[in-house]
Amino acid sequence: MRNPEAVLNSLASKSNDPTYSYHRLYRNLYNREFFLLAYGKLAPKEGNMTEGADGKTVDGMSLARIDKLIEKLKDQSYQPNPVKRTYIPKANGKKRPLGIPSIDDKLVQEVVRRVLEAIYEGSFSNHSHGFRPNRSCHTALMEIQRNFTGVKWFIEGDIKGFFDNIDHHILIGILRKRIKDEKFINLIWKFLRAGYVEDWKYHGTYSGTPQGGIISPILSNIYLNELDRYVEELMERFKSGTKRKVNPEYKRIDMAVKYRKDKLKRVELTADEQQKLREEIKSLSAEKLQVAYSDPMDSDYKRLFYTRYADDFIIGVIGSKGDAVNIKAELTEFLSKKLKLELSQEKTLITHASEKARFLGYDISVPKNESTSRDKNGVLKRSNSQKCKLYLPREKWVEKLKQLQALKIDKDGKWKAMHREEFVNLDDIEILSIYNAEIRGLYNYYRLANNVSALNKFFYFMRFSLYKTLANKYKMSVSGILNKYNKNGVFMVEYPNRNGIKTRTLYNGGFKRVEAPLKSNNVDEMPNTRMYGGKTSLIERLLAEECEWCVKKDVPLEVHHIRKLKELQGKKKWEQTMIARKRKTMVLCTKCHDDLHAGRLD
Repeated sequence: MRNPEAVLNSLASKSNDPTYSYHRLYRNLYNREFFLLAYGKLAPKEGNMTEGADGKTVDGMSLARIDKLIEKLKDQSYQPNPVKRTYIPKANGKKRPLGIPSIDDKLVQEVVRRVLEAIYEGSFSNHSHGFRPNRSCHTALMEIQRNFTGVKWFIEGDIKGFFDNIDHHILIGILRKRIKDEKFINLIWKFLRAGYVEDWKYHGTYSGTPQGGIISPILSNIYLNELDRYVEELMERFKSGTKRKVNPEYKRIDMAVKYRKDKLKRVELTADEQQKLREEIKSLSAEKLQVAYSDPMDSDYKRLFYTRYADDFIIGVIGSKGDAVNIKAELTEFLSKKLKLELSQEKTLITHASEKARFLGYDISVPKNESTSRDKNGVLKRSNSQKCKLYLPREKWVEKLKQLQALKIDKDGKWKAMHREEFVNLDDIEILSIYNAEIRGLYNYYRLANNVSALNKFFYFMRFSLYKTLANKYKMSVSGILNKYNKNGVFMVEYPNRNGIKTRTLYNGGFKRVEAPLKSNNVDEMPNTRMYGGKTSLIERLLAEECEWCVKKDVPLEVHHIRKLKELQGKKKWEQTMIARKRKTMVLCTKCHDDLHAGRLD
């Protein structure tokens, strides 16, 4: 079998050629190496210990199970299970539906996702940032900050129920433009129509992407790439003028300054006349700094800018409000006719750039800025005029405090930091680590904001919530907690490890603006507040064909999974082994795995 990386690289080499057609893709699903690669990525994720509709989890995964799955794909008898629907709470108190696919379906979808990504990634628009390698919310926001200078109007795009309303026939039609393999296309059809189970009742799916599916993000990008290309064409059609005309008012003042400077050089004047001219020059120069160099009302200069993250997009318009209204109407018609999607007329707002538009949790505006600085030649200029700014909305950090139950606002409007009851039974180091992760998580997301220092207020309440949580745990006062944990003015917790006593401090890195995206794409995810063990090569251990308990070789193996190391009490020898190795998996022969679940392994 060919190396998966070599296959994917070969597919990707033709990605940016829109005329190239892909054949014989389905045969890659016969390659065990692809599935081992997929399993290696999925195995560490805690959610895979949740049962799918088939009642199975990742526990007990084996080479035999993978081979059986491949055989079903070969004879095309493979049929995805309907996803199991559950609901998770949203920040606004409502609940969001979540689909849980079976682990076998996740494996197949991960292989399909890698193939689709190799085919399409090179052809996606540079204005698309969601669910893509080396792109994130931060890269989308930085594109806006970089390109939206001088914008007069924002169009805040909102597509009604996008993920639930993707038209299956249109999606398959888009895929068929490049993929000439009906077996592969039929497999995607199966996932689209797999349906879901809720309260033990089956429900069919006739539109939308697979709920909770690993392939849903890539399919949504393939679908909305049609919108990206349409907007790019619209940007070219809308574009007019090479540069703005000089503002007549600026030109008038500039000519007045030049006339007086010239008069000083060429005409003999009295000292009083010279002084008067210099004062006039100074006054006019100050007035000139208050006036834009280019004509902001130049109707011959127009530009469009566009950025999309998943189903959220924003358009910047250098033009009139009428232009923005017409563009919104064109987008409404395109989405309706070509993609059978509805652009919400109420939520797709047209906002003047001096006000604030909301995108990816940031407020965006193009304020008039009168600040000045000298260029390399020493000339005083307005340096930040019409630059796009990113802001942290106040309600975001306030709502975060409420969501974490670290803040209470009483009926009189008084704010009070609160202890968090759910942490009282945790170790001190765990409590501190969770608070640090939550603080860093919000800061890492809003580190691009011009007013990110506002998080100092968020930190104040988080800090006192931590103090009160520990005070509640030990039945002490806050001052007693500070006396116990403050060392030379630094709040820290001591904890033992194999090398002795270690310390960890409360976050003290400050909240400075950073003009660069977070290197990791984790900025798009909720901060991880769980402690994990070290990484090991699970696939190498599975392929070694040796039971890690009885050491028998050349026997059928299965992988035992647990959600968290904390679940292990350490009373049994196999638990002690997993704890000592800091592993949430153990490769066992079938007999040992059965004995473990039956309580007979020790």
